Amino acid sequence: MINYNYLIDFKLPAETTYDLWITETCKTEGFLIHELNYIFCDDAYLLKINQDYLQHDYLTDIITFDYVSGKNISGDLYISIDRVKENAEEFNVSFDNELKRVMVHGVLHLMGYSDKSETATAEMRVKEEEKIKLFHVEQ
Repeated sequence: MINYNYLIDFKLPAETTYDLWITETCKTEGFLIHELNYIFCDDAYLLKINQDYLQHDYLTDIITFDYVSGKNISGDLYISIDRVKENAEEFNVSFDNELKRVMVHGVLHLMGYSDKSETATAEMRVKEEEKIKLFHVEQ
C-alpha cells in the first residue's frame, strides 16, 4: 500500500501512475511494498523533522524513516516540495523529473542503497536514473 499525504498546496497529478512505478521499482530489486507513506511538505516542516529527529540544522529534500522487514518495504518519506523546486532550477531539470528522482531516492534508501560516500552516491545516481526510466514503461 502506498499512501500520499499533502501538508501543502500540492498534489501528484496521477497517484495511480506513481503507485505502479514505485511498485515496479521495488519488484526490479526483489522487494515488495508493505506500506509506504509519502508526506509532501515545505522546507520549514522538513527542517523541524531534521532538527528534532536527526539533530541536523539544514534544509534537505527528503528524510526517510525506515521500517523495512526483510524484503518488505515500509517507511515514511517526507519530501520538501520547496527543495524539489529549487533543485530542479539549480540542476536545470524539470520539476517532474526532480520529484521522481527524490521519490525513488527514498525508496532506494529503504532497499539498502546509501549516499554516504562518493562511490555510494555514484551508484545511487545510476539507480535513480534507471528507475526513473521505468516511469515511462507500460505497466
